[in-house]
Amino acid sequence: MTKNYSIFHKALFTALTVCFATVAYGQTLVSGQLNSGRIPTPTMLFLNVAPDARSAAMGDAGVAISSDVNAIYWNPAKLAGAEKDLGFAISYTPWLRNLVNDMALYNIAGYKKTAKDQAFGFSINYFDQGLFQATLANGTSAGNFNSKEYALSLTHARKLSNSLSLGVNLKYINSNLLGNYQGTSGTGVAMKPAQTVAADIALYWNTNSEKNWKYTYGLVLSNISGKVSYGGAEKNFIPTNLRAGVAAVKDIDDKNKLTFTLDFNKLMVPTPQSIDANGNKVGTDPTTTSAIGGIFGSLFDAPDGFGEELKEVTASLGAEYLFNNTFAIRGGYFNESEMKGNRKYFTMGVGFKLDQKYGFDFAYLVPTGTSSPLANTLRVTLLAAINNDNGKR
Repeated sequence: MTKNYSIFHKALFTALTVCFATVAYGQTLVSGQLNSGRIPTPTMLFLNVAPDARSAAMGDAGVAISSDVNAIYWNPAKLAGAEKDLGFAISYTPWLRNLVNDMALYNIAGYKKTAKDQAFGFSINYFDQGLFQATLANGTSAGNFNSKEYALSLTHARKLSNSLSLGVNLKYINSNLLGNYQGTSGTGVAMKPAQTVAADIALYWNTNSEKNWKYTYGLVLSNISGKVSYGGAEKNFIPTNLRAGVAAVKDIDDKNKLTFTLDFNKLMVPTPQSIDANGNKVGTDPTTTSAIGGIFGSLFDAPDGFGEELKEVTASLGAEYLFNNTFAIRGGYFNESEMKGNRKYFTMGVGFKLDQKYGFDFAYLVPTGTSSPLANTLRVTLLAAINNDNGKR
């Protein structure tokens, strides 16, 4: 029997993007209507999954906490003030294991300080969506394929003053949802992987206070890019994010430290349109909005006004206690509006150091609701760093 690629690829692309945007991120269907809460759904959502166990254990907060190699993902500006000259990390996250057993996120990152006030780094973020089964027009199997996405990043960070640092990431991102299969969409246009280049711009401010509590602040605009296409005329936004955070740190003594942190994140893509009583669409049409227009317009394009915009802001609250510069215990909470996805979960984790050069971090996620696809999500990170000046993270 001939494979019906036209129908197959159109249905496949729709299913993958919708399922990943809803199931993987815990979004809900209300009254049987898809996206009735007007949830922004860009493509390449793997870019929003926290890759490292330390920040994941702190409620997915990482913009303003002390620097390590995973600052490349959270706030590259922090690398300029890193205490160690050279660092590497490998992270592994089995994803949606309550649903599938072959989906995972892998991350490799490293940096090198070339001067006291600047550093260069790199990261590889690889999301393996596992094997999917292709079907013929009558529903019988036509074989399996592998769907995968990845992002390659180069980083530069430098201090602008004793307190303020600037960081930049340049990325190449590739999203191959169709694996090795080739075919056409419903319009007869060949399907292909989506790819783009993107940038992150970040600031980090350290108060350098001698008081009991020290405060640090971070601001990041990440994944600044054009719209992408998987073939055909339709183009999709990628998940540009505006994230701001603050951390409060108390040095109990030379070997013990307490950290509290709070991050806020706004997805900078257009809010889907609503339908009024007369059947007319209200709000920004994402199909006619440019990438830059979508980023800036996303601050005030919600059909219900500023109140709805606030519901699109997620909050991450985290804490860490470092004991004897060797053992860390962490906890946190992530909150998202019920209207805009309803992801709500607690996080916890631990960290260990060996000789102040090697580290191991573990994180575990506990959803507040029942039957969440995010249940039993864990992350593991292995770290190595050398040339430590004072033994503190």
